[in-house]
Amino acid sequence: MNFKKPLFWNLKEPNFFSYLLIPFTIPFMINNFLLKIKKKNKFSKIKSICIGNIYLGGTGKTPLTIKLYEIIKKMDFNVITAKKFYPNQVDEQTLLKNKTQTIITKKRLDAINKAINNAKDVIIFDDGLQERNIDYDLKIVCFKKNNWIGNGQLIPSGPLREKVESLKNYDVVFLNGKNNSSVNIEETILKINSKIRIFNSNYEIKNLDKLDKNSNYFIFSGIGDPSSFKEILIENNINVIKEKIFTDHYIYKTEDVKNIIEEAKKVNAKILTTEKDFVKLSDDVTGEIDYLKIELKIEEEQKFINFLNDKLN
Repeated sequence: MNFKKPLFWNLKEPNFFSYLLIPFTIPFMINNFLLKIKKKNKFSKIKSICIGNIYLGGTGKTPLTIKLYEIIKKMDFNVITAKKFYPNQVDEQTLLKNKTQTIITKKRLDAINKAINNAKDVIIFDDGLQERNIDYDLKIVCFKKNNWIGNGQLIPSGPLREKVESLKNYDVVFLNGKNNSSVNIEETILKINSKIRIFNSNYEIKNLDKLDKNSNYFIFSGIGDPSSFKEILIENNINVIKEKIFTDHYIYKTEDVKNIIEEAKKVNAKILTTEKDFVKLSDDVTGEIDYLKIELKIEEEQKFINFLNDKLN
């Protein structure tokens, strides 16, 4: 979905507009009910992991998929990532191709069959918790702490694909970033599912030494949570003087990039974007634009690795 999220989605409580849209959440309620009752395929020849979300977009699925791929590869498993093909998600597909061995298919079942035919031990899906046909061996849900579940309502009344109570059906929760609210997120999760495992993560800039802290920066992005991009720069003392935000998965046109370059020149600023946005830019402009290279860091990573060992062996 390429749109900017309504501001009322991330209020702590539903407001008038949210209540007004509740009747339109019925299709999602029906779909979620069908997800529960439909019999799904289980595969004995391969271990399947899905990293997804119930909060729409911007929860860090792809960085976690890449991190998990690296961890499992070091554990000596023959691992591959997979993503269902969507024409508007070329950014995430390109990142996975650049950083992992991956399969992009129109149907997730086809990805599993391809992985089995190629003698893979583990397949990691970037997105797909709401897939009707696969019973994954490990189901991981991602959240950003600063957004958590927003106003707690289903799309379009709020940002949720499923109600938070659906966490009782999942195995692991990853909480990314900082919690700026008074809500005790972990306590809320454990009340829903006392057996679920909770891990925390943060982003670390890998090319900070290439950024000039004495310069001004014009930043732009088309990601699910653009505030996280700006925040990590400010936290690392990068001087952001102007920001331009596009919709998630935005496909940049020549005119868009031309305007960005012209605006940056007017304020005498260097241009910086995310790696996810950078891979969508044409080669003739990338010399004028830098990107931020980040890596997901898992707190208590060894504890998570031990957990994976138990699940995969």
